Amino acid sequence: MNEQISRPVVRLRPKAEARAIRHGFPWVYADELVTDRRTSNLAPGAIATLEDAERRPLATVTVNTASKIIARVLDRDPGAEITQAWLTARLAHAQALRERLFDAPFYRLVHAEADGLPGVIIDRFGDTAVIQPNAAWAEAHIEALAAALAEVTGVTTIVKNGSGRARGLEGLAEEMVVLKGAVAGPIEVPMNGALYMADVMGGQKTGLFYDQRPNHAFAARLARGARVLDVFSHVGGFALACLAGGAESALAVDASAAALGLATQGAEAMGAGARFATRQGDAFATLEALAAEGAQFDLVICDPPAFAPAKSALQAGLRAYERIARLAAPLVAPGGYLGLCSCSHAADLAQFRAASARGIGKAGRRGQLLHTGYAGPDHPMLPQLAESGYLKSLVFRLD
Repeated sequence: MNEQISRPVVRLRPKAEARAIRHGFPWVYADELVTDRRTSNLAPGAIATLEDAERRPLATVTVNTASKIIARVLDRDPGAEITQAWLTARLAHAQALRERLFDAPFYRLVHAEADGLPGVIIDRFGDTAVIQPNAAWAEAHIEALAAALAEVTGVTTIVKNGSGRARGLEGLAEEMVVLKGAVAGPIEVPMNGALYMADVMGGQKTGLFYDQRPNHAFAARLARGARVLDVFSHVGGFALACLAGGAESALAVDASAAALGLATQGAEAMGAGARFATRQGDAFATLEALAAEGAQFDLVICDPPAFAPAKSALQAGLRAYERIARLAAPLVAPGGYLGLCSCSHAADLAQFRAASARGIGKAGRRGQLLHTGYAGPDHPMLPQLAESGYLKSLVFRLD
């Protein structure tokens, strides 16, 4: 029987923009889909054929009426069958790119829509992989997804990290499960010459942020012989890369004692423990305290969590980015460098850059913008989806 006939059909409203879907946009919003009783009764994550208002097939989608993103495009073939073989093919395509980019299996393997698996994040840590099924369809297909992942990569341990804001927006419960193998403790991850300790069961997100890899490398070039301050350090992101690059010293600031403990373990594992120090506390308060102490650094980097995760938080988020820049700039020695980062979807590059510049100016400093960085190539961007290019990194030289 034809797949297109044997499964549900959902239809765009007459005013919905079918052309956007045809041109690669991966989402259908709730007000764009006909939500009759039949559609409303579909189980979260159900696979369906999407039609335009004239009943012409457009794509194979997954439907979740509990989400504002009511449908996500899985395949532009309206008759595609979403089986384990389909998942295997998508994962193999993603794996081929990463194997070309990296010499060791430590990277983001799947970056959601940009890798053709909407709402799915998979980070690889050697023989361990962590799946974040942030969309209902991935939750419903988690066993097949894990089996395909093991087949393609050969990993022996697979963790399902079912936590985070995105799952709440999909109506999914929080859950942390080891699907395959066992996790004995933090995993040592080599990156940019540094060694990081990833807690894949209890750390933030999947346990480590791979997206800043190229920006870590740029900062490390500036760090030779430098005194470095890494604010919102997590497990030592910029600090450890800078130590690997020859920094004289690095001070890591974070609110999490556990994260700083892992950063210390990483510094010691790479033989840089004597040049590394930590300070636990609120980042804003710590920046103010360091200024009161007269502290000075040759390189200061601030990599906060998303201050503007949604449009409703944009203005408050931009004020927070401005404040971070204003508090951090006085700690930079003359001729030193200030790195400012944003992972906010809602704040675009121009808005973030303007907020950063305002903060630097209000601190009485003037700077050259040296570098604008983005996520690494294992975090590809889907051109039709601006949200997939969330990370911005700016480096200024202050006089």
